[in-house]
Amino acid sequence: MQAHLARVYATLAAAVAVSAAGAAVDIFFHLSGWLATAALFGCVFGLAATPAAPSTLARRRGLLAGAAAAQGVLMGPLAGAALALHPGALVAALAATGAVFACFSAAALVTRRRAYLYLGALCSSAVSALLALRLGSWVFGGGAAVMEAEIYGGLLVFCGYVIFDTQSIVERAHGGDMDEVRHALELFTDFAALFVRLLIIALRSAERRQRRDAERQRRGDKRRQ
Repeated sequence: MQAHLARVYATLAAAVAVSAAGAAVDIFFHLSGWLATAALFGCVFGLAATPAAPSTLARRRGLLAGAAAAQGVLMGPLAGAALALHPGALVAALAATGAVFACFSAAALVTRRRAYLYLGALCSSAVSALLALRLGSWVFGGGAAVMEAEIYGGLLVFCGYVIFDTQSIVERAHGGDMDEVRHALELFTDFAALFVRLLIIALRSAERRQRRDAERQRRGDKRRQ
């Protein structure tokens, strides 16, 4: 089990690195769009359709790398805006994502087996509720409130998914499912979702801090005049 988890987390780290490279490519070449979305879904569905076997391991790793790169390209515009406006927010969001993911994943590993598997149903229901809110905002308005719910509610939901997916991976591995590529993809999806939300929160915090500093500067200039 320890060897399997080591392979899963090593594969996850490689996927995160590939995704970061994809985001960097998008910053320079602006590839984000429907092609990147199609590539992401194509790689994910291709990975799901490819049976796990030693003979297909290299192909499945390539599909995971393709999905991670496409996800990075899709996150490129947000990362590029952060680099242009508040570079520190990008570093802070990445560090916070790593810390949050590590803490919740470790909590799932040290807790009694199956203790948090019930979170899967709760998180799925919460995701459905967030999707319903978004659809309702398109019809009835209220986009700002829905955006807040998606950011902070989604952050809580994917923290729950980190715990659930980690314990689910352990249980499936005990049952003989040692597919580290698919398990790494599940955790990578959680990691990417956490990163996007934490980056948006970090950017908002930096914007508020910048406005406060500018207001203090104006007040100081008025006093000196």
